[in-house]
Amino acid sequence: MRHPILKKLTLFIIPLLLMAVAAGYSRHRNSGQTSQGAPGVFDYYVLALSWLPEFCYSHPDKPQCQSGHHGFVVHGLWPQYADGYPELCSTAPGLANPMEMSDLMPDANLVAHEWITHGTCSGLDAEHYFQLLRRAFTSVIMPERFVASRDNFSIPPQEVKREFLQVNPEFSADEMTIGCGNNYLTAVSFCMTKDLKPTACQNLRDCRANVIRVPRVR
Repeated sequence: MRHPILKKLTLFIIPLLLMAVAAGYSRHRNSGQTSQGAPGVFDYYVLALSWLPEFCYSHPDKPQCQSGHHGFVVHGLWPQYADGYPELCSTAPGLANPMEMSDLMPDANLVAHEWITHGTCSGLDAEHYFQLLRRAFTSVIMPERFVASRDNFSIPPQEVKREFLQVNPEFSADEMTIGCGNNYLTAVSFCMTKDLKPTACQNLRDCRANVIRVPRVR
């Protein structure tokens, strides 16, 4: 039989533990600083490019992984606040034909999702938003090894950044970020003003790994 004092301590400690867990969960949920926002009210854009070989390793059946695309593809052009970001800003209609973006975003569902979640916060209609997205993407030059490599390789994330900055000298180190997961390259992102000039990224985390793996372009 349990000791009475131990039983009393248990009854006292368990509620405190539950309160601590709940507080931690609340902090985690609130850390994103998202809000519904209003169209056109934001500070800058993030052009997010996904490294498709890594995405397709764990999502081989996704449309973009069956499309014949390689290397970096556009994930989105995201309106950002200095702290946090808006989303779901209106119910304005998206592109009549999402597949017109298939050369950059090879999944019609992704095109629709990005418009609803992020594009509606741009203050532009869908046609002009995706024209702006295309301009943003084509303004970025890809380093050679991220275009034509047929071998897996490992590299410090800061070296990835250096190679991008070398061919995109208008950007500086604080105006782009490298994304990684489980020590693999997942993305690069560029911070841009509303007229697509480089600007400092704010409250965006850079990859903290010492070395990341880069799956080959297939």
